[in-house]
Amino acid sequence: MAVVIIGTLDTKSEELGFARDVIKAQGVDVHIVDVGVMGDPAFEPDTSASEVAEAAGTTLDHLRDNADRGEAMEAMGDGAAAVAERLHDEGVLDGVLGLGGSGNTSIATTAMRALPVGVPKVMVSTMASGDTEPYVGSRDIAMMYSVADIEGLNQLSRQVIANAALGVVGMVANEPDVEVEDRPTIGMTMFGVTTPCVQTARKMLESKGYETIVFHATGTGGKAMESLIEEGIIDGVLDVTTTEWADELVGGVLSAGPERLDAAGKAGIPQVVSTGALDMVNFGPRESVPKEFEGRQFHVHNPQVTLMRTTPEENAELGEIIADKLNAATGPTALVLPMAGISMIDVKGEDFYDPEADAALFDALRENLDSDVELVEMDTDINDEAFAEMLVETLDAYMRAAGLGPEA
Repeated sequence: MAVVIIGTLDTKSEELGFARDVIKAQGVDVHIVDVGVMGDPAFEPDTSASEVAEAAGTTLDHLRDNADRGEAMEAMGDGAAAVAERLHDEGVLDGVLGLGGSGNTSIATTAMRALPVGVPKVMVSTMASGDTEPYVGSRDIAMMYSVADIEGLNQLSRQVIANAALGVVGMVANEPDVEVEDRPTIGMTMFGVTTPCVQTARKMLESKGYETIVFHATGTGGKAMESLIEEGIIDGVLDVTTTEWADELVGGVLSAGPERLDAAGKAGIPQVVSTGALDMVNFGPRESVPKEFEGRQFHVHNPQVTLMRTTPEENAELGEIIADKLNAATGPTALVLPMAGISMIDVKGEDFYDPEADAALFDALRENLDSDVELVEMDTDINDEAFAEMLVETLDAYMRAAGLGPEA
């Protein structure tokens, strides 16, 4: 049993040594990976900075003499990721701990993101109180704010670092009492305005013998699902809520990137897709909405979230994009359209009810979808129980035809 500590021994040796001693005192081995570029380590690591640089396809001398800070940090992050993967494969890494400011936070979390979900990952960072998405990405990284800078040991830093070290020890030293069943796993996407549909579909799928993993379609949620599909953890997809594409197209804050809707198609696994919450683009508080969008229709979801209604023109473009994504799929694929509303607030009497905008989306999908993608249209809104039942029955039929369904 061992914890890997990733840090810069040229600048943070005192703090890293303290974390090492706390962990060793609990009877857990420690493997220190040095990612310092500026100077020599204060003590001998288990994996040297030179080895990390070589794992990234470069040399420490080159990074010191010819690279700027940004290039050096990127290279050491790539090298640390390769080292972490190797140590995990060799059974040397049971958990990982990082300590540092912005530089080592970038390096250490790059390594953490290369490890599978479930491997304990703790990062003590001066950056943990701000926007952590660039560091966490779609992985289960626990970030602990250091409060003070990680520069020397004092009554504050000792407590914070010790808590983090003991936290990692607790994770690696204890087997969670979690029941694991060998059932086919379905990835699902949900937003607040598609919750009734997803909850109904989830219960139906689980009653048929499937396990479900629901992802909040907030950008990182979509990225996480795509990543787990690529890793082979997800066997089929019920992609109810494709709203992240509206943010990607229009410039909202919850984009999952241009690769959203790619993974299932490339993997060839069954997928049933819908148009959930494509009526909206997401922003933060109302005052944070860019001035270019003044005059548009807004709905204040809560003090931190402002929704903007998509236009017919935007919806037509979204229809083309989604059709292209589904046309590229190599596995069984269906698109199910809720003709009476694509979200909880896109129904008659609600703020985003706009039949013209929805028609633009549906027309573009029909016109651009290939014939080998099954198209189902239902005269219900997305949260109608009958719509959820259609989604589930379609996906279940695909799963069983592919030999991926639950055992009878």
